[in-house]
Amino acid sequence: MENTQTVTVPRRILSSLLSSLAAGVVPRAGAPYIAIGRKDEIGAFLSDLENIGEGGSAMRFLIGRYGSGKSFLMQLIRGYALERDFITADADLTPERRLYGAGGSGVATYRELMKNLASKASPDGGALPKIIARWIGNLQAEIGEDPTGERLRDAVTRDLRDVEFLVGGFDFARVISAYYRAYLDGEDEKMSACLCWLRGEFASKTEARRALGFAVSTIIDDENWYDFIKLFGVLARRIGYRGLVVFIDECVNLYKIVHRVSRENNYEKILSMFNDALQGKAEGLLMVLGGTPQFLEDPRRGLFGYEALRSRLCDSRFADAEFKNLIGPVIRLRRLSDDELFALIVRVTALYAQHYHWEPRITAEQQTRFLTLALSRAGANSMITPREILRDYLTVLNILMQNEQADFDGIVARVSAESEVVEHVKDSETGEEKKDFSLEDILL
Repeated sequence: MENTQTVTVPRRILSSLLSSLAAGVVPRAGAPYIAIGRKDEIGAFLSDLENIGEGGSAMRFLIGRYGSGKSFLMQLIRGYALERDFITADADLTPERRLYGAGGSGVATYRELMKNLASKASPDGGALPKIIARWIGNLQAEIGEDPTGERLRDAVTRDLRDVEFLVGGFDFARVISAYYRAYLDGEDEKMSACLCWLRGEFASKTEARRALGFAVSTIIDDENWYDFIKLFGVLARRIGYRGLVVFIDECVNLYKIVHRVSRENNYEKILSMFNDALQGKAEGLLMVLGGTPQFLEDPRRGLFGYEALRSRLCDSRFADAEFKNLIGPVIRLRRLSDDELFALIVRVTALYAQHYHWEPRITAEQQTRFLTLALSRAGANSMITPREILRDYLTVLNILMQNEQADFDGIVARVSAESEVVEHVKDSETGEEKKDFSLEDILL
């Protein structure tokens, strides 16, 4: 990665990046500009991409505390995948979006994935029409002059032949063929109906038949949506892409499901995905699930509480925290080293200066003192996260820029003095001793 002081970041991306970091939100664009560390983890995912590009399949569980960088790493890998001509799709699970559930909560996740479907030409999502258009354009270029359109129809049939024999593949191939014909004929309404079916937006087969103009034996719903994700993985390779990478974040929402049967149904869906990936039944598909340690390890409500998953995902008795093992399905995010955190601060300072055209009044020695102060908090050695440090640091930069009379030493002196008092102050609401604080708590 080049030094950010010599790289001009587009203002739109830079503004969004700094706003996201200040709010503790993962930036959707610009992640490579602040990528520090995680070299081994990134290497593991790049190895997976190469495997998927050869027609393989894989599934990863990215595990880390809130703010440790799970979502950031997902966005980083998403960018790498797009650069390498993969299709990507991402979604966050919520109480309304699950892997399995009645009342539309399963297909709601599928719809979110389709909304965020992205390609190199459409990195911000909504790429499905452009993906099909690229495919048709490539076929036309390959075939050349074709007045009757017969050779093009044969080429489309050839590319879709392998899809037809998979679960749901016949209707899937039929709808895509209908879309291609409508695309060539300029029938916008028919194209829209086909896209609605592919995005899982029809509530019944009757509604789908009325819009499409032909009968279909199935629609995408809570039960079968994952089968169509696998179909998109196969189709991606047939139409010229290297594969499909699916990111599903905030899986802790499955851990929070109170009803045991509902929770275990979702874990059963994960087991099905995992078995497909490891047995090579999901060609060209990489699934990445992000969650907290509780989501994975809780023996009562986490994945380890579901015996079939625990036996597949738990660490071997030969594993040890001292040794890294990134070949297995679970990647646990370690805390960034002190040097990496310092490099992150330096990089953010350069980006801040570039965005506001202001030279921050803070020296390297003061940056070191800031990091020392952040790491001196109780439990920080193992629990501190990049999110906490960056939010505090950007608060300092904001104060220095907007208040000419303020200086770094004065801000740090206030925080140091307050920290000595906070350690012995009881919380007025809970009566418990306050053992932690943030810079914003003190300055606001």
